[in-house]
Amino acid sequence: MEKYNYGVIGLGVMGRNLLYNIADNGFSVVGFDLDEEKVMELRKGVASGTKVVGSVSLEEFVSSLDSPRKIILMVPAGKPVDAVLESITPLLSPKDVVIDAGNSYFKDTERRIADLASKNLHFMGMGVSGGEQGARRGPSIMPGGDLEVFNLVKPMLEVISAKVNGEPCTAYMGKGAAGNYVKMVHNGIEYAIMQLISEAYDLLRKGVNLSNEQLYEVFKR
Repeated sequence: MEKYNYGVIGLGVMGRNLLYNIADNGFSVVGFDLDEEKVMELRKGVASGTKVVGSVSLEEFVSSLDSPRKIILMVPAGKPVDAVLESITPLLSPKDVVIDAGNSYFKDTERRIADLASKNLHFMGMGVSGGEQGARRGPSIMPGGDLEVFNLVKPMLEVISAKVNGEPCTAYMGKGAAGNYVKMVHNGIEYAIMQLISEAYDLLRKGVNLSNEQLYEVFKR
């Protein structure tokens, strides 16, 4: 059986786009989802010259990966992550790596790191920011966990991430659940700023009676 460099579990919009991004940058990738329609959608969008395959069999998915296996979870935070881990860990081998790229609570990540470590497996929490287009063309990536494991996936993360003046928008955040913690702070700042913009607009529109054209000039300035 042909072996692939990376695996992605969860082929919704974010998972599918991140998978394509990884494949576009020269890595072979296998995707898994229980929903056969999502697997079919993945296959339809594969770019010419890339190595991508989709599967609805978890056993087939795991067995098709290079050792140590590097698996990225793109599933909703909370119970879905634990459900995937419960299903997949019996199929893994020592030193395999599971990367949670969702918005998991950092204390859940700490618990999962300890649980997988007891099975001689690696678990990383990794913040990903940029939405659908970011996942496809270059997100900001916030990985944490074991430094040795980070170095294993660092070349892939740097090449798929967004670039500013040629510098990749990713760096090692620190041990344990640092990646998910930084993403939590990032989200807090992002949504607080959005709220402040909304409230400033509301006050200037209703309180000072500025027109939308005037407000445009205010925000532009």
